[in-house]
Amino acid sequence: MRPRQTLLLGLLLLLPVLAFLFLFRFGANRYALPTYLPDRVDSTQVGGEWQRDTVFHQLAPFQLSASTGRIVSSQELGQGMYIAQFFADDAASPKVARQLLRVQEKFRHEPRVKLVTFVLNRDAGNTRSLAELAEQYGTIAGKWFFLAGSADTLQRLTQREFRLPADPKRLPGAVYTANIPAGRLLLVDNQRRVRGIYDGADGREIDRLLTEVTVQLYDYEHPH
Repeated sequence: MRPRQTLLLGLLLLLPVLAFLFLFRFGANRYALPTYLPDRVDSTQVGGEWQRDTVFHQLAPFQLSASTGRIVSSQELGQGMYIAQFFADDAASPKVARQLLRVQEKFRHEPRVKLVTFVLNRDAGNTRSLAELAEQYGTIAGKWFFLAGSADTLQRLTQREFRLPADPKRLPGAVYTANIPAGRLLLVDNQRRVRGIYDGADGREIDRLLTEVTVQLYDYEHPH
C-alpha cells in the first residue's frame, strides 16, 4: 500500500475516535425537566447587557395533620422532592393511589423521594379514618404521607399554590367541597417548584414520572 493511501486510511479510522472524544469532552447531552407555574419575568444586567429571566412560583409553606396524628410540614417533605396527590371522593383517586404504589416501591430506599396524599378532613379531631386510608393503600411510614386539611386549606393549595383548574364535573355542594380535579399528580422539587404534572390514572404517565424523578435525582448529584 502506498504511503499516501496508508495515511488516508489512518485518518478515516481516526475520525470516529476524534468525534467521540469531542462529544465526550464538550457535549452536554442532558435531559432537563421543565419548571411550571411562571410568576413573572425579571430583567437583570449581566456584563452591561440586560437579560430576561423567568421567576417560577414557589409553593407556600404548610403544616397538616398526618395519619399518624403528628403535624407534618412542607419543609420536612421538600428536602429532596415529593409527589403530590389530592384524594377526592371519586373513582379516579383510588386508581391513582394504587399507581403510586409503583412509585413507592421504585424509590423505597431513596430518602430524597416522598409521596404525599392530601385528604379532606371532615372531622378535625379524628385521624382514625385517615390512618385507615393510609393502611389500606400500603403506605410505608416516612415515605408516603396521608395529610388531612380543611376544604378551605385544600382549595388554597390546589388553586392558589398548585394552580390546578377546578373539576367542572363536580357540582357545588358535593360531598367533597374542596372542588379538586381528579387524577392529577405533581412533582415538587427541593426549591418548592412544580417540575412535573401527570395523569395519575395513566400507566404511561407513571412511567414518565418514574423517569423524571430519576432525572431530578441525577441533577441533584450533578448540578449544572
